Amino acid sequence: MSRSAHPAGPRHADVMSDGHYLAPADDLNVLDEKVWSRTVTRDEHGALTVGGLTVSRLAEEFGTPAYFLDETDFRARCRAWSDAFGPGADVFYAGKAFLSRAVVRWLKEEGLNLDVCSGGELATALDAGMPAERIAFHGNNKTVEEIERAVAAGVGRIVLDSFQEIVRVAHIAQGLGKRQRVQIRVTVGVEAHTHEFIATAHEDQKFGIALAGGQAAEAVRRALTLDGLELVGIHSHIGSQIFDMAGFEVSARRVVQLLAEVRDEHGVELPEIDLGGGLGIAYTSEDDPREPHEIAKSLGDIVTRECEAAGLATPRISVEPGRAIVGPTAFTLYEVGTVKPLEGLRTYVSVDGGMSDNIRTALYDAEYSVALASRTSDAEPMLVRVVGKHCESGDIVVKDAYLPSDLAPGDLIAVPATGAYCRSMASNYNHALRPPVVAVRDGEARVIVRRETEEDLLRLDVG
Repeated sequence: MSRSAHPAGPRHADVMSDGHYLAPADDLNVLDEKVWSRTVTRDEHGALTVGGLTVSRLAEEFGTPAYFLDETDFRARCRAWSDAFGPGADVFYAGKAFLSRAVVRWLKEEGLNLDVCSGGELATALDAGMPAERIAFHGNNKTVEEIERAVAAGVGRIVLDSFQEIVRVAHIAQGLGKRQRVQIRVTVGVEAHTHEFIATAHEDQKFGIALAGGQAAEAVRRALTLDGLELVGIHSHIGSQIFDMAGFEVSARRVVQLLAEVRDEHGVELPEIDLGGGLGIAYTSEDDPREPHEIAKSLGDIVTRECEAAGLATPRISVEPGRAIVGPTAFTLYEVGTVKPLEGLRTYVSVDGGMSDNIRTALYDAEYSVALASRTSDAEPMLVRVVGKHCESGDIVVKDAYLPSDLAPGDLIAVPATGAYCRSMASNYNHALRPPVVAVRDGEARVIVRRETEEDLLRLDVG
């Protein structure tokens, strides 16, 4: 059966708390391809399926809440990014979005590199067999122990984030008899049009070394003169969930200007430029993300044009998609517990998860979609707020959406585009048990991160 199903009744629009109007879709049973993974559809009975398996069967076997990751879609997105940038560039998957040993193996098989930003992510990457030379290590405050492990393992690059870290990495590399490849992360003063907590290239924030005031130029001087370091490039990351390429154009121009200054002062043309990640995905039908080939062409054209103007050889470009790969590949499946209408406002739909498995709505005011998953319905749409079971009024999964008015306890609902940052940022608030991640492919499902148990919680409580 296709992604569409039965028609529904007449539609109206509701005014949201922020003043904008939200109208229900023409058919609540239709699945918008922008926000669902490639193999998600509805079967002949109207139930949601992924990889050929119905959500009812998956819920029976694995329970709810649970993240279901479409492995076919994940691998296809890896190939799309790799093909778009080609052999002359490097694609680093940003592991902070979601990382597991299975994901590392998929990345290795699909030819992508991996970006990590903690000792735990590095341990996962190495344990799962990612070649160290294909790993980049980020972070604004890497510990001595983390740096020692990274240098000893032979990671392909360490991204330097402060003057102290330049000295720290050089000292550790010298002590280990190594010459570590490094990049310097610069903040380029670009205001990305995104939430302030995920905008990372304006000066007033914790990441990087500012171009303003000559700080980045001074960082280059120090990195070039210290034994133990091989400075190979400049790194810039302007934020997350970005749709407008204008910020990348400004960032690339300023980074290339720095490369020209380095050449003029030191007689060195640095061979690499990393423009970071942060490209947005569709969480709702209103989002309009760019395809990898569009992004690759746009970034390539920007860097080539700026380098030609500066008389520089075009450096090797790196990008770091994380959300753009894993975000659309997964959905979270919940069971409805209560349905509570508030006259003249909306209906509150409480599910068996919440902010412990998806903090993004509370943290970033993030928007999500939701669909009735266990069946279709011709009932009239009702405005709902999907909330969790935690002791917080801000425990919201989906702020404003429409679901059929015959929704009842025991129904399964699914929230798409939860592959990025949901499991990574999951917590044990209220001693909730973090959900499993289940990979689905070609009619088979397997747990890649198991559900936590009460024994897991109690094992850590040594009091």
